[in-house]
Formats: sequence, C-alpha cells, structure tokens
Amino acid sequence: MSTEPRINDRIRVPEVRLVGPSGEQVGIVPLAKALELAQEYDLDLVEVAATARPPVCKLMDYGKFKYESAMKAREARKNQAHTVIKEMKLRPKIDPHDYDTKKGHVVRFLKQGDKVKITIMFRGREQSRPELGFRLLQRLADDVQDLGFIESSPKQDGRNMIMVLGPHKKKTEAMAEARAIADARKAERQGRNTGPDAAADDDSALEAENAAAEAEADEIDDADDEAAEAVVEADVEAAAAVEQPAEASQGA
Repeated sequence: MSTEPRINDRIRVPEVRLVGPSGEQVGIVPLAKALELAQEYDLDLVEVAATARPPVCKLMDYGKFKYESAMKAREARKNQAHTVIKEMKLRPKIDPHDYDTKKGHVVRFLKQGDKVKITIMFRGREQSRPELGFRLLQRLADDVQDLGFIESSPKQDGRNMIMVLGPHKKKTEAMAEARAIADARKAERQGRNTGPDAAADDDSALEAENAAAEAEADEIDDADDEAAEAVVEADVEAAAAVEQPAEASQGA
C-alpha cells in the first residue's frame, strides 16, 4: 500500500476541512469547492489527515513539499549517530612497536567517538600470569585517558581478558568535527586550485587520501597477521614443552 497522501482528483470524499496555503483555517467545504480553490491558487489539494471526519486537506505545492521532506530526512540520517564498538587484540608480551601501533588505532577510534573493546589473548603458560594482561590494560588506559575512560573494568573471560574504553567525546560531536575539518580542507584546496589545473590537483589530492586510507587498512591487517603468527608460535612452543618430558621418560 502507498504511504503517500491522496492529492487532487484522488481524494474521494464529499467534503473536507480545508486549510489555506498559509495555514489559515478555511473551514468545511465541498470537495469541488476545495479543488476549485486549488486551481485558483495554482496549488495542489493534499489530504493531510485522512482519518479525521471530515478529512483535513491543505493547499500546497506538493512537489516542493516532497522535496523539502526528502532533504530533511536526508539531513536527519546524516546527523544520526550509531553506537559502534571497535575491537583491538593484544598479547601480554607485545613488542613495543606493535603496542604503539595498536595504541594509535585505539586513539583514532576514540577520536571518532567509538567505544573500543580491548582483548588480551593468553596462550599456553601465559594463562597462569593474568597480572601481565591487567598491567597492560591499565597502561593502555593511562596512555589514552585524555580521549577515553574505562567503561568496563578488566575481567577474565576464559583465555582472554577484556576491557572496554568509552570516548569522552560523543559520536555526534566527533562527526561534526570531522565534517568541519573535511569542509575546511575542501575550501583550502578550492582556494589554492584556481588555475586551469584545478581539477587535476583535486584528483591528485583525492588519490592521495585514498592511498593513505588503504595504507592504514593494510597496517591494521599486518598487525592482525602478526598477532595470529604469534599465537601459532606460542601454541607450537607449548606443544613442544609437553612432548619433551614424554620423550625423556621413554628414553629412561
């Protein structure tokens, strides 16, 4: 069923409660009279309250009304903020360089107004040292305390230890700042590129931004791959530690 209101000849009632173009109340009039007034004002007769008795109709430019409604809905969607929880995984004995890389991602997520779930993955004998994971989580929380706070304290969950960081900045504020920065950069490029090569310069700037985004995504993938390789190496070491005592007993 169509959700659009009935207009003009599609209205099938003997009389309507008419509202004028400026919102003034005309009163209850026959449908023929309402259509005549619509033609006189060069407007549409639009049914705005079909369940009323009699139905309420208004004189308006329906095409303009639909366009303005669509623009308002688009703006509302643009400003709508969705709660997103990003995730970052670390190992208890993480390399300093890897830690700085992971921390950089956490900083970026918090600046965007997103929550971040930090997971410390324990493997093998590391499970007997949960304090290593706790200290690492506390260190990370201290390093980003200007951007976020501990929303969920560290807690053990099987082989993992989990902590959730919440941003100080709301998602809507982060989105507004990001749009303002993007608009400023666009205005700067337009002001700088006023010659015949302006379009080519804009394309070059866009390609540079896309390349930077792809490089950042590759960096995240590489960090995840390193974490996965570390997990496999730890499992292999644990298995070897179990097999060596067994071989020694057989030799005896």
